[in-house]
Amino acid sequence: MEIAIGLVVGIILGLVAWRLLGRGGDDNEAARLRAELDTEVARARAEAEAAARAQFERLSAEAEGDLVARRKEVAEREERLRKREEAIERRDETLDKREGQLVRREKEAGKRERRIERQEESLEGAISEHRERLEAVAGLSQQEARALLMDEVRDEARQRSIDQVRVIEQEARELADERARLVVAAAIQRYASEHVADRTVASVPLPSEDMKGRIIGREGRNIRAFESATGCDVIIDDTPDAVVISCFNPTRREVGRLSMERLLQDGRIHPARIEEIVARTGKEVDAVVRQHGEAATLELEVSGLHPEIVKALGRLHFVTAFAQNVLRHSVEVGALAGMMAAELGLKPAPARRAGLLHDIGKAVEHDAEGSHAAVGAAFLRKHGEKKGIIDAVAAHHGEVAQDSVLSQLVAAANSLSAQRPGARSESLASYIKRLEDLEALAMDFDGVERCFAIQAGREVRVMVDNAKLSDRDADLLARDVARRIESELSYPGEVKVTVIRSTRAVQYAR
Repeated sequence: MEIAIGLVVGIILGLVAWRLLGRGGDDNEAARLRAELDTEVARARAEAEAAARAQFERLSAEAEGDLVARRKEVAEREERLRKREEAIERRDETLDKREGQLVRREKEAGKRERRIERQEESLEGAISEHRERLEAVAGLSQQEARALLMDEVRDEARQRSIDQVRVIEQEARELADERARLVVAAAIQRYASEHVADRTVASVPLPSEDMKGRIIGREGRNIRAFESATGCDVIIDDTPDAVVISCFNPTRREVGRLSMERLLQDGRIHPARIEEIVARTGKEVDAVVRQHGEAATLELEVSGLHPEIVKALGRLHFVTAFAQNVLRHSVEVGALAGMMAAELGLKPAPARRAGLLHDIGKAVEHDAEGSHAAVGAAFLRKHGEKKGIIDAVAAHHGEVAQDSVLSQLVAAANSLSAQRPGARSESLASYIKRLEDLEALAMDFDGVERCFAIQAGREVRVMVDNAKLSDRDADLLARDVARRIESELSYPGEVKVTVIRSTRAVQYAR
């Protein structure tokens, strides 16, 4: 405040001095100005003091208000602390009461536990005494009696379960066989197909032995150019008037076979001509592949397939399985599945579609991993087929669960097409090996005297010892043999297990 007053006085003195200097130092004027100055100074001082008092009063009022607010806040905090302390005291009292109750309960529980222990000791003594009396009367120990009782209960339950299972299986088999015969017969009589198809021919006849040299060319340049253009191996051996085209991919093998035939007909065999013929033949084979795929879809009235799927179907025309053409097999499976679906009151279109596509994995390039069912399902999934069709393709060999009627229809149609008489053929060695494996597996069981695999391995007849096995044991043996065949052997369709137990009474009249 004093600084403000001094500043005001300094300013006024400065103004007076400036006026005096400007007017030449008149004494009267100076006295007048001095009087005015004193008046101004007094007034300024009074105003400054008034302002200072007002500010002091304002600050005092603010400080007093803050003090009141802080006192109020402190009072509220003290009240909260007091209430919290009271709550803590009440909680402590409650905890003390609970602790006392727990102590009393613990003492009562200890007394009760000791009383129960004494009762258990007395009961154990009574039970031991009773057991000793029973063992003395029966002449058997406790373990022996328990084992004897368990054996009797187990045998009784086993016999009852066998009888019940036999009745249930017989009823289910009669109903299922009757219905299945109707469905399968209706489907088969409506579809007729050729028997075994020709294998893909990989041998090319030669007009003369001189053509072998021309195929090889100077220093082998012709044969190298042919193998590079077609991706096939040309085998020239001692076979007269023939060469063999070898390739894992049946489509490439067909391109190689046709290209070799045309080169032999043309007579001009050199690298440039080979590349030209192979390129032209490849385009023609691609067109033929598409035609075969489209013809198969038209035959079964299947539409909306992706172009790559149609092309893969066409490639199946050049694939065989046990001398059965896979494309014709797929068409047959589609037709049978559709007919059986119609007999069961289902939509035939999805069944025909799934049956046609079930072996599509055999047309996928060989670098794909997995079985042809898994590869085919992945191929169809990639090209936008529906989940039901994909699941049916993946499950048609039982590699995954057949959890839909469509999957079971496709699997049944596949078995019908593969197992009908004349549909497929197999090598004599694999045929004999399968029969031997069936007979050896059945001979591993106790009580088996002889075993015969008949009907091309579709039935196993097991002769058992009459003295070792009863009729119920024969049922169990047939079930065990069937389960082991399912788990250890690979076979198409189903294998019937027949256990024969006979009693012979022989007497002689003399």
